[in-house]
Amino acid sequence: MKIVKAEGKFSIDLKKTIVLVGIMGAGKTTIGKNLADRLQLQFLDADKEIEEAAGCTISEFFEKYGEEEFRKGEERVISRILGGNPCVLATGGGAFISQATRLLIKKTATSLWLRVSFEVLAKRLKKRAGRPLLQTSDPDKTLRLLMEERYPIYSEADITVDAGDDAIDETVVKTVKCLEDYYCFSKKLV
Repeated sequence: MKIVKAEGKFSIDLKKTIVLVGIMGAGKTTIGKNLADRLQLQFLDADKEIEEAAGCTISEFFEKYGEEEFRKGEERVISRILGGNPCVLATGGGAFISQATRLLIKKTATSLWLRVSFEVLAKRLKKRAGRPLLQTSDPDKTLRLLMEERYPIYSEADITVDAGDDAIDETVVKTVKCLEDYYCFSKKLV
């Protein structure tokens, strides 16, 4: 793989999609959009694709059908996307937790975990409503439990980027550097 920089953009010849994984609030959509722009690739958000396919919001889907049905639909949507042209794909926080989805991503894409501390996540998530899994009496406790459960699984991603409270552009630059290092030092086909 070759990454060529020109006017702040990079040209990248990918054979695989870059899949951003991580907990809700990690910045997968924001970083993903900016990363795709920087790499001159299409950006897709799995949650938006799921909402389009289901004809309702993620929250409404959870309320009507529950998490198990949501995960099944999420897996189908991600499988469809990974069968298409390489792109930058932001997944929902629970997508990589599903063993079937995780194996599909690991087989057909390059997974990149945006790792964020509890403090940064709590601050970000307090500003936003509509996170179905945090609709509890103690959202901070729920977030900590989700992190304890999910971080060991996210650590199975091909690449880990510490995405703290840095500016978006700093995180994107850090992500591009990690991708360069990964593709440069790995013998895997990209």
